[in-house]
Amino acid sequence: MDVVVVGSVNADLVVRVGRRPAPGETVMGSDLDTFPGGKGANQAVAAARLGADVALLARTGTDQYGARLVEGLAAEGVGVEHVMETEGASGVALITVDAEGDNSIIVSPGANARLTPADVTAAGDLVSGAAVVSLMLEIPLDTVTEAARAARRAVLNASPPRELPGELLALADPLVVNEHEAAFLLGAASADAVSEPAGMARALLALGPRSVVITLGADGAVVAEPPTAGPPGFVDAAAGAPDHAGVPEAAPGGVAAHGDGAPGRPEGAVVTVVPSPVVDVVDTTGAGDAFTGALAWRLALGDTLPEAAGFAAKVGAAAVRREGAQSSYPRGEEL
Repeated sequence: MDVVVVGSVNADLVVRVGRRPAPGETVMGSDLDTFPGGKGANQAVAAARLGADVALLARTGTDQYGARLVEGLAAEGVGVEHVMETEGASGVALITVDAEGDNSIIVSPGANARLTPADVTAAGDLVSGAAVVSLMLEIPLDTVTEAARAARRAVLNASPPRELPGELLALADPLVVNEHEAAFLLGAASADAVSEPAGMARALLALGPRSVVITLGADGAVVAEPPTAGPPGFVDAAAGAPDHAGVPEAAPGGVAAHGDGAPGRPEGAVVTVVPSPVVDVVDTTGAGDAFTGALAWRLALGDTLPEAAGFAAKVGAAAVRREGAQSSYPRGEEL
């Protein structure tokens, strides 16, 4: 098995608006559209569409959405033998998409909240036998931690953001966040002190994960790794210098840089800037999940983290060109 995703399955209820309402304001929107979603399901479908052998460990409800969501996953080629039915509501995401394609999301977890560490244990070799296990935070934190313990390599998308125990951070390889999530994990004061993405990536690495990826939307991504992960012949750059300073050649997928590091990383960190293709944005819903699913698959195939992030940036860029989450994800031949 290339990738096992332990995570959420949601029905995405989407309304498009000219602009988001202010507090106390009502605005008119489009007709309501319903799409399959959930960060776990999205990541699994993204990987499956690219050709991955992928399975999902999750829970859905007995409402009008549950069976349809599982059928859709199976049709996409995702292994659903470990998607369990739970009495009650499925997870639901309420999504507002504005005229620029940016979204705001509220998640009602439903059955996702009842995925337990015991479910991970009961899955046996499914989790421990996968090359990569992809995780996110739309399920209980103790379940995420149990899956990370069992994984050979855990990709942790820390979204929606919450405080993370040190044990879980130490198992993340990589920790995947966007800029808002990075700022949350660092704390407001620390985030202000290192407001540029490369500095934030170094600071996150100092918190204890094995590696870090910060997604930057149209600006691509930044990868931070311990110095032993850097390219041969790497040359130190001065603290505060541009990310290309002191680099003899570009690393695969972007431009590498080496700074003075952050507390806890006395030898510094290797930072790689990964560009994104320029595209016309229609809908950003689920683009981060497309990135993470693609990243997990390429890591399972043996790519370096910068190489995998470079590929994932192309997948994420392709996803924003169409409406919806899973329905927007490209297949391998489209890239």
